[in-house]
Amino acid sequence: MRSQTLRRALMAYLALLLPIAWLAMKYGPYSMDGDGMAYMDIADLMRAHHWAGVVNGYWNPLYPAGLALAQRVFHATRMNELHAYYVLNYIIFLASVVAMLAFVSALVKLRRRMTPNADQNSGAGPLLGMDALRLLGVALVVIAAQRELSMATMKPDALLQALMLAAFAMLLQSFASESLVYAPLMGLFFGLAYLAKSFAFLIALMTIAVMMLFQAWVQRRKMGRVIVGGALAFVVFAAVAGPYIAALSKQKHRFDFGDSGALNYAWYVSGTDKMHIEPWMTDSFGSASVKLIHPEKQLLAQPGIYSYRAEPYGTYPAWFDPTYFHERVVPVFSAQRLVKRDVRNVVLSVRYLMNHPEAWILLALLLACGARFGFMGSRTSLQSWRHSVFWLPPVALGLAMWGIYGLVNVEERYVTLAYLVIVLPVFAVLYTSPRVDGSEDNPWPRRCATAMIAVLAFGVLGESLRVALEERRSESGAGLPAAWYSPNMYGAAKSLNALGVGSGDEIACMGTIACLNDPYWMRLADVRVLTEVYNPDATHLLEEFEGLPNRAQVEDVLKEQGAKVLVAAFDPGEMTGRTPASAGWIRLGESDLYALPLNISTPAQAAPATLPWDMSGQEKP
Repeated sequence: MRSQTLRRALMAYLALLLPIAWLAMKYGPYSMDGDGMAYMDIADLMRAHHWAGVVNGYWNPLYPAGLALAQRVFHATRMNELHAYYVLNYIIFLASVVAMLAFVSALVKLRRRMTPNADQNSGAGPLLGMDALRLLGVALVVIAAQRELSMATMKPDALLQALMLAAFAMLLQSFASESLVYAPLMGLFFGLAYLAKSFAFLIALMTIAVMMLFQAWVQRRKMGRVIVGGALAFVVFAAVAGPYIAALSKQKHRFDFGDSGALNYAWYVSGTDKMHIEPWMTDSFGSASVKLIHPEKQLLAQPGIYSYRAEPYGTYPAWFDPTYFHERVVPVFSAQRLVKRDVRNVVLSVRYLMNHPEAWILLALLLACGARFGFMGSRTSLQSWRHSVFWLPPVALGLAMWGIYGLVNVEERYVTLAYLVIVLPVFAVLYTSPRVDGSEDNPWPRRCATAMIAVLAFGVLGESLRVALEERRSESGAGLPAAWYSPNMYGAAKSLNALGVGSGDEIACMGTIACLNDPYWMRLADVRVLTEVYNPDATHLLEEFEGLPNRAQVEDVLKEQGAKVLVAAFDPGEMTGRTPASAGWIRLGESDLYALPLNISTPAQAAPATLPWDMSGQEKP
């Protein structure tokens, strides 16, 4: 494929991507969890100017700021806010595409500066030009949006990806240019990335160190200029990230840039229980050092009933800021536990690669067609080696990011950024094999390679369109007002409001499904869950509730806390009302959620709807 034709294909691809991505966003199905609701709660606090609640040791403020802006622009209410958030995620997706184009442009620019010319490289040249790499990079971003970074999820990972790709683009530009302007721009993007997720703090410092080391050792730049560039990057990063770090450190009474990493290490490696630990529960500490400052208040030991009244913010305070109730949970290194967890993370990493086979299958095909890695054919002298390592900084940083997550917990949405900054330089370093007779370069390998990439990219785009149209048919068939509308969640919230519960009322919940896995009904109903009857078993909740010898005591404790109702998720087939445990529960809409009135009057049973018996077989209105 000729370069001009490839350029037109890239332009056509980007033009098609805009409406297809919009359709993918518009018809993305409902996908909410406790993380998303916590971000929405922070957005509400921003709009209300409750800044003390915005400072959070677990969730960073940039994505909630975007949600708050979307609320204001679209005049969103809780019943239609998801549409506004979907549009925000669409804009973030487009930002990721732009950042990927910038990253690839900087990568190719650096390759041109550092790679030997054709004579020095035995007649071989790069296999993939800028437009081919751009097409591949954007296609990989689209694949991520189809899977782990869906525009229907309310999480900051796509925003983090866009900002860090932009930061890495500035890093590569600083290598490809003598200008100092790219260093502070890199610091700016890393500062914003930190405000999206605290993980960026460590990567920012590592990247500044890599920039200085690469410029001094590989590019042999003057030390003064290297130090100035590193200082500019650090100062701008500190100026953007510093105010939030200062506010968080003041709140915690210690230097703190975020506790999500330490808590996840305690949970996944040290073996500390994730929810509801008390100072005397030493068996739940794992290998961590636990000296809780303000633990949850335990109201009853069996079953465990906990109060969240000490945390003044959040619809579900236990997950609004997990660092509050887990303050002074400090992970302690244990080689045995770390190895055990890392084995699991290796499995998860392999699973990620199996779920993203497109790039490595394409790489295998290109190698089978005669491509080779450019650094393998270069001379082994130090000077020659320095001219062939343009790919090293992004690959090293990508491996570092993957390694950091690999020590704790590998999730697909976490490692996609690392995957991208590893894979694209690998493709950029592919070279054509020179002809044996030394004659002029054969264009066939490049045309074949770009054709493969074009087929992959447009196939991925077609799949996005197919899935979007399929979701549209599903939405139409189900009679939903919008794809983001969940009849279970919205129906449960409306039913709860119909019982007279809402407008900031306090309620209780029971069981992991109702309390944590899918808690959006709480926010829709405008209630706060300040008391929880803890039970992580999602399959036998009714039987266990039936077997409690002190059910009446449980209800009395909840009533004393002022909870208007207790909400739990049950199998509707088991809620017959004929057993003591199922009696009194009111089904919320057509969902699996049920409410047990505590401090409200039990509504009278409505008479069942009746119709005259009709055997005519005629269609009814």
